[in-house]
Amino acid sequence: MGGDVQEPAGGPSDLVTDLLIGREEPCGAAREQLDRGGSVLLHGPAGIGKSTVLRALAAEHARDARAVLRCSATETESHLPFLALADLLGTVLDDVADALPAAQRTALESALTGRGESTLQRDGLALRLAVLATLRALAAEGPVLVVADDLQWLDPASAELLGFAARRLGDTRVRLLCAVRTEGPESRDAEYPRHLRASPPDTLAVRLGPLNRAQVSALLDRRGYTGLPRSTVRDIHRTSGGNPLFALELGRALAESPAAPRPGEPLPVPTSLRDLVLSRLDMLSAETRRTLLVASAGARPTPALLRAAGREQAEAETARAVELGLLTTDPEGPTLRFAHPLISAALYAEAPAPERRAVHAALSTAASDPIERARHLALATTGTDPGVAARLAGAAALARDRGAPAVAAALGLLAARHTPADGGPGPDGRRVVAAEDAILAGEADLARDIAREVLARSTAPGERVRAWMVVIEAAGQAIGEVDAVFPQALADAGEDPRLLALVHYQLAWRGLVVQGDFAQGRDEAAHAAELAARARDRRTELMALALRAQAETLMGHPDAPETIRRALQEPQDPWVACHHNGARSARFRWLVMGDRLAEARSAATDLLREARRRGMAESEVHFVRLLAETELHSGHCARALELARESLTLARDAGIGEGAGAMQAALAEAAGGDVDRALVLAGEAVRRAEEDGDAVYLSRAVAALGHARLVAGDDAAAVRAFRRVQALEAGAGITDPARGRWQGDLAEALVRTGEPAEAQEVIDVTRAHALRLGRSAVLAVLDRAEAQVRAARGRHGAAVTELAAARDRLGALGYGLEEARAAFALARLRAAEPGPGQEAYEEAARLFRRCRALPWLRQVEAAVADRAAPPTAPAKAPAPACLTELAAMERQVAGLVMEGATNREIAARLFISVKTVEATLTRVYRKLGIRSRVDIVRLAATRQHD
Repeated sequence: MGGDVQEPAGGPSDLVTDLLIGREEPCGAAREQLDRGGSVLLHGPAGIGKSTVLRALAAEHARDARAVLRCSATETESHLPFLALADLLGTVLDDVADALPAAQRTALESALTGRGESTLQRDGLALRLAVLATLRALAAEGPVLVVADDLQWLDPASAELLGFAARRLGDTRVRLLCAVRTEGPESRDAEYPRHLRASPPDTLAVRLGPLNRAQVSALLDRRGYTGLPRSTVRDIHRTSGGNPLFALELGRALAESPAAPRPGEPLPVPTSLRDLVLSRLDMLSAETRRTLLVASAGARPTPALLRAAGREQAEAETARAVELGLLTTDPEGPTLRFAHPLISAALYAEAPAPERRAVHAALSTAASDPIERARHLALATTGTDPGVAARLAGAAALARDRGAPAVAAALGLLAARHTPADGGPGPDGRRVVAAEDAILAGEADLARDIAREVLARSTAPGERVRAWMVVIEAAGQAIGEVDAVFPQALADAGEDPRLLALVHYQLAWRGLVVQGDFAQGRDEAAHAAELAARARDRRTELMALALRAQAETLMGHPDAPETIRRALQEPQDPWVACHHNGARSARFRWLVMGDRLAEARSAATDLLREARRRGMAESEVHFVRLLAETELHSGHCARALELARESLTLARDAGIGEGAGAMQAALAEAAGGDVDRALVLAGEAVRRAEEDGDAVYLSRAVAALGHARLVAGDDAAAVRAFRRVQALEAGAGITDPARGRWQGDLAEALVRTGEPAEAQEVIDVTRAHALRLGRSAVLAVLDRAEAQVRAARGRHGAAVTELAAARDRLGALGYGLEEARAAFALARLRAAEPGPGQEAYEEAARLFRRCRALPWLRQVEAAVADRAAPPTAPAKAPAPACLTELAAMERQVAGLVMEGATNREIAARLFISVKTVEATLTRVYRKLGIRSRVDIVRLAATRQHD
């Protein structure tokens, strides 16, 4: 048999390319469809990665096919009739010719070879039937995979014949894997229905959409464009619209550019992309192109703005651009938008510098917003100008007040550029302010670069110390990496108490994060507060008092309430009041540790609202995470999971607090999501804390790992993790058990690993601290653990009584998940009783359902199933040895596949989404080196027979 019959050298993992980043979900859905014998139509705009995904899927499924028929059309050849059909069937015609009736064979040979005068009009029916018969004949000898790329360029005759056959293949073993360019969503693309009608009725349409920021960053890193500031990556993502081809071309242009663009300046757009997106401009008049250039320079262009900027025919000219697909209109307002951000960027990049300055000059008077007017004035001005600089500095202050610190940073840099060297304030003073705004906006890379520039030029102590503080802040949790900064900052501060207060405040953080010494951090914070008070620097004083309060709270120090009270005294600073390291944040921690969950939720909600209003990126990430923590304590697992995932996404996007975000997400996944995911995230949190040298979050990350292992059923590994937490917190001087709440988990894991004596010792030591500090929920959890110690020692009745009391107390305190866990432990104790055991399990299941604690609910259902199984039932056949390399969730899914369950049935039984099932199966296929669910069953049967 002819055709493109091939076997890839490697498995699916060998086929992953750069452009498959972020395509796991659509690829998983397509694989599942092809595995079922169905067809797939990939669609999306140019450059989105359709051809790459098509090639990867084709290579993966070629091994299952007897014949692979391929064609890839081009625009320049789309006028040649039957060309695509010749690509598909030309090499296999000889193999099936004898199976075709003479009239069909003659018509098909004439069409494919060009020898003769076959046309769709003259031989339409014969050709249609011949193509269908050819595919059926090929399929009679084995599965056939038809791979067609760029369907939009198929010659009409080939498209008609392929569509005719596709609609009539029925159960024939022919799968179509096709890709087509569509410029918008299905509902807005006129060509999409036509392409879908030309596919088999069961075809799964898979739209490839834009990549998110994190995926664009990963794509650039994989291709070697590393070390780009996050602000630049964000610009690439915005300008590319998430299109991987466009993003890579922009990354390449940046790599080849001799100098990086300044903040606020457009990215260099390579000629390849300009030609791609600007080809339609040739149909526009010079005046219309000029109008579009003005629109590309404006932040929110409207016809009114364009007219004010001198474009008198703006409505007619923009209407023509809309007709050509260059502009779109906002249905809810007058704002004009470019159909793709790259069109705007390419238009602006192509214009000569004098023409761009003229456009900005016009907009500097036309724009109604003072911030926009100042920005355009700066971009229209060359050289220094104190008047322009002053307007820019005022605009930066206004942007800061509006909660747009990133805009303020860009305006501040423009102000510094236009400030004369001998002016007052000078350019470096304005750069420091811009760096501080960049930190507030989460632009750590930009802030660090600005601060380093100031340090290379300035000799003023105040400017230098503030620049050093920016360098330290930009390091985040990896403060140990900038240890060498502190002696230089102290030397620059001299004897100035205001500057010394700034340095000692950061030294306090160093004591906590690097040294892991909370007592040292507390003392440094107290010293910083005294220095700031002497210098009448209320902002630094309040921040230092808040840090001291945080350290004392975590230590279980008796002065913590008084320090919080002092930090909350008037006068307050609005910026400190909503800062993630401010006094209100310290008070939140005190409320949570004191079991005042409703007050804590309200406090975190207020803080988040204010941080978002002010554009404080790191504070926003922090407060979303705090809300997730509060909801988790309250037993609202679904809400906690949603918030934790949101916080982690924000953290990854900004490069801020990723370790802490992974830690909280791990706890939320273990409670209400995917345990395997929890293990991965907890491992990431530990790794990041270790790499950063972050003693504050390391113990919490290891505790999260221990908890995930406990939920996964690996008690021995959980014990190892919790013992490490024990040592870390003892070394740091942390005595308040409400800080991490891991002690009860350790005790329960120790009971299950046969070490009740050590479990009781952990309970006794922890109880003493909890009683001293009044930690009611911790005491109830310890009682739950102690009941299990008693049960292990044969004191069944006392254990049941203690567990019932602990359950009721946890419920009264509002700890829904801990209440459900106590009910589950009680059910396990009563499982041996003839009557109440089943009812106890039902109560535990009810409480876990109320919490949406899916991993725990699965444990209850497994326990009920084990209890219900008849004692004489034969043991299940052992799982195939090949499954031992799979993770717990992967083993469960593979086992249900062996039982014949569909993806939807698996999702329902495991309380996960169908998409999670599909993604899990993809991992199973990769790890086992197989292609489909049929192979799982075949593999299992083979191993059991061996």
